[in-house]
Amino acid sequence: MIGGGNPIRIQSMTNTPTADVDATVRQILRLEEAGCEIIRCTVPDMESAEALSKIREQIHIPLVADIHFDHRMAIEAMRHGADKIRINPGNIGGPEKIKAVVREAKERGIPIRVGVNSGSLEKELIGKYGGVTAEGLVESALDKVRMIEELDYGNIVVSIKSSDVRMCIKAHELLSQKTDCPLHVGITEAGTLVSGNIKSGIGIGIILYEGIGDTIRVSLTGDPVEEIRSAKIILRTLGLRKSGIEVVSCPTCGRTKIDLISLADRVEKMTAKYDGLELKIAVMGCAVNGPGEAREADLGVAGGDGEGLIFCKGEILRKVPEEQILPALEDEIKRSAGIK
Repeated sequence: MIGGGNPIRIQSMTNTPTADVDATVRQILRLEEAGCEIIRCTVPDMESAEALSKIREQIHIPLVADIHFDHRMAIEAMRHGADKIRINPGNIGGPEKIKAVVREAKERGIPIRVGVNSGSLEKELIGKYGGVTAEGLVESALDKVRMIEELDYGNIVVSIKSSDVRMCIKAHELLSQKTDCPLHVGITEAGTLVSGNIKSGIGIGIILYEGIGDTIRVSLTGDPVEEIRSAKIILRTLGLRKSGIEVVSCPTCGRTKIDLISLADRVEKMTAKYDGLELKIAVMGCAVNGPGEAREADLGVAGGDGEGLIFCKGEILRKVPEEQILPALEDEIKRSAGIK
């Protein structure tokens, strides 16, 4: 369930050809393991629509069919197991085609996600507002919602996206005042791993902090598993999700006598498999800030000269050589969780 006070859900989208069932299922299972809770697949043709039933049998999270231009794909996707469809009623065809899609969704109780992107805003609205604007995005989205509601169906999720972070924030602020539909939040075409994460962290973070949003996607050019990792960090940073291990680490300086950059990266990767635990781990390079951070963390390490002090809630447990820091931390994680 989304909306209505339910937890904010993390979703992503496959980048495999949907008709390639094996490749798509493999990717979805990887995303599930990373913490994805809703997955979207593009359905550009009938072969992809028919593949959904085979994909659905092998995964464990809701499957959303992404449809553009051809209303028949939406209908076939629902008949082949889609849990939700994503359409833009403005490009799906005329009123009769929209009515056919909504009728099928209504009969099956399948939600419709109405998606509007700044890159596909109608020319009339661009002319009305003198360009692509937040106000235009909101008017477009509400117009699509109205189309569906006038067909006596209200099981709707709304998504308005832009690659312009400030426009996206303003659009969500305006939209949240005008509809009670659950909102899917994301910065579209955000970019590569570095720039995309920064833009998404700022945009999604501000929107969520204002109490707006029910599902999120961090759109990155790359492995979609990275989207899930980033989304979890955004939610955890805002206190909207507590599960998972939080790793804090210092930026290093001339006092650092161990390979802290590599260590912090390896600790973060190692802790990803303990997703159900709620721990804060501090990876610090020296004795200046290390003890203080370690006191605030459940577990921590403060680097020395080729060695590290392992802490647990501020108490020194032992000193280990640098090459033993990672296994020592993992031993303490397991001990804290009662894992043998």
